[in-house]
Amino acid sequence: MIKDTPNPPDKLFTVRPNLGTETLLVNASQDLSSITDIATHLAFEIEGAQRNVALGICRMLEGVQLLVDKALDDAHPAA
Repeated sequence: MIKDTPNPPDKLFTVRPNLGTETLLVNASQDLSSITDIATHLAFEIEGAQRNVALGICRMLEGVQLLVDKALDDAHPAA
């Protein structure tokens, strides 16, 4: 039997191979911002220990956002 298409990739999601660093970092930054907004909204909808966990996630996301933004600035400084 001959297949019409090659085997699917091992992973569900992949990144296009020819994307530039700036595009990757901008998309990562936007995604982090969205996730932070979701976690912040959740944190103010719940109480107690679960709220503390959600706020901890927000703080961690903010730190990662700073790292990505710094990498973006370093890779492509504003003129």
